[in-house]
Amino acid sequence: MKDSEILEKIAKGDETALDYLYKKYYRMMTNLVLKNNGTEEEAKDVYQEALLAFWQKAISGKLVLTSKISTFLYSICLNQWRKELDRKSRLSNEEVDSEEFQGHDENERYKIVMQCISELGDTCKRILTYYYFDGLNMTDIAEKLNFANTDTAKTKKYKCKKKLDSLIKARYTTTDFFD
Repeated sequence: MKDSEILEKIAKGDETALDYLYKKYYRMMTNLVLKNNGTEEEAKDVYQEALLAFWQKAISGKLVLTSKISTFLYSICLNQWRKELDRKSRLSNEEVDSEEFQGHDENERYKIVMQCISELGDTCKRILTYYYFDGLNMTDIAEKLNFANTDTAKTKKYKCKKKLDSLIKARYTTTDFFD
């Protein structure tokens, strides 16, 4: 089928022209995406979007072809794939930036907490470190620190945590932690 025949069928709303274009140029258009770091699924999506854009432009009567239909479709696919690659690149960069920023923030918060814990005294430092950083339960902490029982360890941990909270609140603002 010639390009002029295809355009006539499209103008009449004959969707057999769309099927014809899809089958005829499928491999050429999808190879464009596949050869440029795309998947088969992405290639299909890009080609379908390109065909839809071509169809809508042709049916509106605003299409002025200065090249073959295949060249026109190829340029649409190429532009759409470039946009997709740019979008992927931006997302990837945002994720990396976000991870670096979060890692930096967590490191700063950790330093602040550790600095304040170190000022609380040996018993509090040990209780809070065992509990929050070593993951020990209150029974193990009571045993390690030779407390009379688990309740004593719980009470001490509670008091130490209150001291830590007060110390942090006195020195830092909420924005230091949750910017």
